[in-house]
Amino acid sequence: MKMQAIFQVEMKDNVATALEPLTPGPAEVKGDRRTDSVAVLENIPIGHKVAVNNITSGDEIMKYGVVIGRATRDIKRGQWVHLHCMCSIYDERSSHLDLYTGAPCDIKYE
Repeated sequence: MKMQAIFQVEMKDNVATALEPLTPGPAEVKGDRRTDSVAVLENIPIGHKVAVNNITSGDEIMKYGVVIGRATRDIKRGQWVHLHCMCSIYDERSSHLDLYTGAPCDIKYE
């Protein structure tokens, strides 16, 4: 059986990208990595981030070798990293976007 896969861009990143929809269980880490595998703890959509190590609330989220956001709560290794547990340092509106679609929730369209 083929192991599911994630991709870590830079070794100093604390997240990797899901190369396919992930389900709980082992995932092979590809790319510039610190470890060969991560135990995924929950369902994670393709293209979304998964923590490759524990991240404490307030810590920086590193991807591409740069800080892309800040954790808004503690995140365990293997958990989904998205708008429900981090805020973007580039987009102040990120906390007002729908978790799955990315659509703004702070604007009412009539």
